[in-house]
Amino acid sequence: MTALLTILIVFFVAVAIWQMVKIFDLANIGSDNGQIATDKDNKINGYLMMAFLVFIYAITIVSVCKWGDLPLLSNAASEHGSQIDTLMIISLVLIFIVQTITQFLLHYFAFKYKGEKGKKALFYADNNTLEAIWTIIPVITLAGLIIYGLFTWSSIMNVNEDEDPLIIELYAQQFNWKARYAGQDNVLGKANVRLIDIDKANILGVDESDPNAQDDIITTELHLPVGRPVLFKMRSQDVLHSAYMPHFRAQMNCVPGMITQFGFTPSVTTAEMRQNPDIIDKVANINKIRVENKDEIEAKGQDLRYEFDYLLICNKICGTSHYNMQMKIIVETQEEYDAWIKEQKTFKNSLIN
Repeated sequence: MTALLTILIVFFVAVAIWQMVKIFDLANIGSDNGQIATDKDNKINGYLMMAFLVFIYAITIVSVCKWGDLPLLSNAASEHGSQIDTLMIISLVLIFIVQTITQFLLHYFAFKYKGEKGKKALFYADNNTLEAIWTIIPVITLAGLIIYGLFTWSSIMNVNEDEDPLIIELYAQQFNWKARYAGQDNVLGKANVRLIDIDKANILGVDESDPNAQDDIITTELHLPVGRPVLFKMRSQDVLHSAYMPHFRAQMNCVPGMITQFGFTPSVTTAEMRQNPDIIDKVANINKIRVENKDEIEAKGQDLRYEFDYLLICNKICGTSHYNMQMKIIVETQEEYDAWIKEQKTFKNSLIN
């Protein structure tokens, strides 16, 4: 497949260069190059436009049949994920319909109204009816999408404090993530980058004098109980990062000097997602590729076998190791989460005096 795409790209680049050379030749004022389009040239180009239209539709049909199941839209792991997926599907369907119609009109008109000797083009100085149609329809369509999107965004972002969400801070720095749980009081202690003290293991700049900070828990792995709302408070130590959790349909920028937030309710545990047919196929394909590159994988000291995990990744190009800025997310039952959280050290106990 890669070789075929490479050949197609080279072919189209060659065609583009050839066409550019012809344009430069035609634009060469004062030279008699004889390259004036004839009826035959126009007819050939007209048929080529229709042939390219057939090619566009053919490759679209093949792509939809082979890859059109959109597996990404079948593995949402948060309660609001289906709303995001529905909005995405509606947008894709509208784009597909508009693209299909406009491409047909573009190529068909180029064929139907190709230049012919003695044929005079019909010229419209303006047409209020047509202008109204192609202005009003997009306005209504886009307004509908925007309003629907705003309602969807509002319903996702308005976290209900009465539901007692689990409060977790996501701390971004080049090039890793840290998570800070609010502890038993579910209130995060105050923090400031000026309070960072590596010698005392205060790596997030948590205020040691704040009573709410004493039971906070700092981890390098994110555990979430399924079915419980989670509210993330996000900070950045250095540059602009973006906390992106694709399976939870969640993304929010982490901005230096301010706190941003995003909330959702996990709905599928890691163990359950590993049984998703799409995930099983994906993992099998990845492991097949890794076996084929066994020597390279082992040379890097990585495990040969890949196993699916939810990930928190950075979706901003934040530096040289941006690609490797990620943290594992484990969604588990409330009992499993409670057992894990009991094993973690509190901020007070982790300080080196």
